[in-house]
Amino acid sequence: MRAMILAVLFCVSAALSHAAGIRFVQVPADANGPALKAIVWTPCAAPAQDIPIGPYMLKGRRDCPATVETLPLIVISHGHGGAFLGHHDLAEVLADSGYVVAAINHPGDTFSDMSRAADISEFVERPTDIKRLIDFMLSEAPEMPRINPELIGFFGFSRGGYTGLVLAGANPDFLHADIPCPDLNLPICKQLQRKEIPNQPLTHDPRIKAYVLADPLNEFPSSHDLNDVKAPIQLWASQYGGDGVLPETISSLANMLPKRPEYHLVPGAAHFAFLAPCSATLRKNAPELCTDENGFDRVAFHQAFDDNALQFFRSNLH
Repeated sequence: MRAMILAVLFCVSAALSHAAGIRFVQVPADANGPALKAIVWTPCAAPAQDIPIGPYMLKGRRDCPATVETLPLIVISHGHGGAFLGHHDLAEVLADSGYVVAAINHPGDTFSDMSRAADISEFVERPTDIKRLIDFMLSEAPEMPRINPELIGFFGFSRGGYTGLVLAGANPDFLHADIPCPDLNLPICKQLQRKEIPNQPLTHDPRIKAYVLADPLNEFPSSHDLNDVKAPIQLWASQYGGDGVLPETISSLANMLPKRPEYHLVPGAAHFAFLAPCSATLRKNAPELCTDENGFDRVAFHQAFDDNALQFFRSNLH
């Protein structure tokens, strides 16, 4: 296994001779929601630099113009209380390899704004947030003329994985899903007790042609909930789960999807192993997100994980 990981490390490092261009943008507020803070990565011909952003250390170049005429688009949805930089290593690899990548902070469920994170309404709003991001990238973003609207992919982690499944056509069954509710005083737990579930249609987006999902929160207890999911999926599961994600629900999801996903179980990994390897500052400030148990090597894993995601998008966005 270690020899395989080292081989992947060599191939990836040999291929990434350029930087990812990095630019911060804002998706304007509209009738469907508030303004969205976003970050966009693009291919860039200049050498990479270290870019400290808060507790994160990015690799790329600020405001470097894209170097390719026609580009696929990948959109990223973070997990509960996460951030648009939580998977920056994957975004950098994809941008270095010829993709435009865009990630947002989900309003109400991000590190700086948890105002709706414990409310069931957030599960309705998240897919709409991503649709609005795609709309913006295809109509108003400076990268718009370079993006091929027929080649759009998605990466989501945890609640972001749930978001991807809804966008792909799934319809959640909140009342029967196997999701722990450890604090019955949380608004979402009270809402479920009172059977106050959303009754409006959730946002699906057929423009997205391929999905990479890591430890998705599985709100889909029946195969009937997944009948309309047709796009190819690469599905990743940690051995131990965490943050409300039970490991057995991911294998169950793999078995119930209409089209068998490309399934990867990561031995020795807990839920947060899918977050980018932490900087020294982030390890100090948020050890619960950065500490992997039992000798799990997050850096080595992410080299293989990012390359697998890249190869999946290459195979399914063409």
